[in-house]
Amino acid sequence: MTTATTRSAREFRGATVEGRSPEELRELVSHWGAELELAPAETIIEWAAATFGERFAITSSMGDAVLADVASKVVPGIDVVFLDTGYHFAETIGTRDAVAHTLDVNLLSITPKQSVAEQDAEYGKDLYKTDPDLCCALRKVKPLADSLADYDAWATGLRRAETHNRVVAPVIGWDAKKGKVKVSPLARWSDEQFERYIQDNGVLVNPLVYDGYPSIGCAPCTRRVAPGDDPRSGRWAGTNKTECGIHT
Repeated sequence: MTTATTRSAREFRGATVEGRSPEELRELVSHWGAELELAPAETIIEWAAATFGERFAITSSMGDAVLADVASKVVPGIDVVFLDTGYHFAETIGTRDAVAHTLDVNLLSITPKQSVAEQDAEYGKDLYKTDPDLCCALRKVKPLADSLADYDAWATGLRRAETHNRVVAPVIGWDAKKGKVKVSPLARWSDEQFERYIQDNGVLVNPLVYDGYPSIGCAPCTRRVAPGDDPRSGRWAGTNKTECGIHT
């Protein structure tokens, strides 16, 4: 992306403003949550960008680039936060790099405070085996919270159709843990609508999706899923864990 394009995007989004108080943010959620519940994803993103300016970012795990694609068309140059845990599949890193080079976004690749080797030295080798909750907390939850410190709102590609745990995901909600507005522009999208958008717009998809990995996390904790099984059953397979903690 050229400097000129980046500057133009920043101008469109407006100058950086001081962050709103939690009370003000919750009031926005209370008013706009119901107002935007049935709105198209593009309208939801447009509202968030107009409301929060540079204090709004989207996140992506790079299973696909659907949210980044939608957002880049509405808000060129938008910040896209990606968590590089140190445990990703090569295909996930490749998808991240492809998104950075093909979409009009400002991709921010965030790393945990400790490298994998440093974490092994402090907590023992392969923490993801001995304490997967702590591993996720150190390599995903905490880094994301830190990276969102300068934002008032963040968007996720969460969809209600993905799992029963996400059925109640609001389009505009309050993330009490982070003290921020959580925006889920794709929350109402069905699997069919999601796939149709990919086909109609030639959206980048992590190649692992077509190799039996419908839900992709860190390589040591993600397994292939048999046809017809729950798409997220390959995450933390063999444990009772179903979420990393970012959305709970």
